[in-house]
Amino acid sequence: MKLEKNQEPRVLAIILGGGKGTRLYPLTKERSKPAVPFGGKYRIVDIPISNCINSGYKKIYLLTQFNSASLHLHISNSYNFDRFSGGFVEILAAEQTLEHSGWYEGTADAVRKNFGHFRVQRPTHYIILSGDQLYRMDLKEFMNQHIASGANITIAAKAVNRRDATGFGIMKVDDKNKITAFMEKPAADLNIDDWKIPEQSRGNLPAELEYLASMGIYIFDADTMEEMLNNDQKDFGKEIIPMAIKTKKVNSYIFNGYWEDIGTIRSFYEATLDLTNPVPNFNFYDEEKPVYTYTPNLPPSKINNADMATSLASEGCIIGDSRLQHSVIGVRSIINEGCDLNGVIMMGSDYYETESEKAANRKQGVPNIGIGKGCKINKTIIDKNAKIGNNCSINATGKRYEDGDHGSFYSAEGIIVIRKGAIIPDGTVI
Repeated sequence: MKLEKNQEPRVLAIILGGGKGTRLYPLTKERSKPAVPFGGKYRIVDIPISNCINSGYKKIYLLTQFNSASLHLHISNSYNFDRFSGGFVEILAAEQTLEHSGWYEGTADAVRKNFGHFRVQRPTHYIILSGDQLYRMDLKEFMNQHIASGANITIAAKAVNRRDATGFGIMKVDDKNKITAFMEKPAADLNIDDWKIPEQSRGNLPAELEYLASMGIYIFDADTMEEMLNNDQKDFGKEIIPMAIKTKKVNSYIFNGYWEDIGTIRSFYEATLDLTNPVPNFNFYDEEKPVYTYTPNLPPSKINNADMATSLASEGCIIGDSRLQHSVIGVRSIINEGCDLNGVIMMGSDYYETESEKAANRKQGVPNIGIGKGCKINKTIIDKNAKIGNNCSINATGKRYEDGDHGSFYSAEGIIVIRKGAIIPDGTVI
């Protein structure tokens, strides 16, 4: 869309909440993927929303359709703009209308079914973002490059090596960053040497990163979006983008910062524990570009003679005389004395148990919320409100479980996931 001289673009940000989130199961059993807790006190959705706000784009729609209750609560508690800013973060769950009666059937279909909501904002441009990626991007710089290039669509791209290229949509570009072809997940034995990034576009990219992968982040001119979705195509990456390359000017925007798709248990676990490193890949400690979230009125964490190394502890925790290494401890976590945690993500609790609730637990022979005395836990994700009894051993004996559901816990590539609200009795060995 050609802007008038000195006209500021009217940008609408759309965050795609994804489908059922099966790759993050069981963390997505009772919540949508964007609502999964991350980094001790945040939710995954806080990352793209904060990128938008820090870039000055405060009109944000979040599209989702599965288990959206906790997401609604988090958004309503966290993102309240004053009346003069014109900003909002609004969830658009799949709904029945006279025009559409079904679920979202893909990323493009989700956007198409909500045009009625979008058009009233009279946007000149749309930014399409994913709800399950970890990165910091100056979206304003991305937008400025899009406008300056005269492109109808710009796709954010990450340079990857040949091995990793098999997991992405790969783009072929000319020396002006115009995308001339798109290939979905090229097989490892396919020769794609002529798809390498042109020398003029490489900048200071490492030599081994030779191909451009789509990050699933797009800018569309508004009229181009309307035109390209005037059909029954379901998905941006598989259908809309390859179709647009044939008829529109589609450019790439090479992003050279940290970016991680946290859509699987393994990637979620590794990205979370990376936060404990002295210099993590993702920096929460940027005053100028904070990550926003709901801030509960919780007391400071109480550390009672614990030995903690390369670990994070969120607000409201009580940690006894225990040893914690390379672990991320969420809000209101209770860890009793004599425990040894290594490589543990503990998501914490939604509430503190009262004395009467603890008395009821004792009467029923049920542990209190948190981790009991003398537990040894390695390489484990403990979802919210879990109750782990005394002298339990979790993933500490070297036993391996088949990937999948095992009742009160789930196994994924050697990582144990204790379910939300699970009860693990005293002396349990997993």
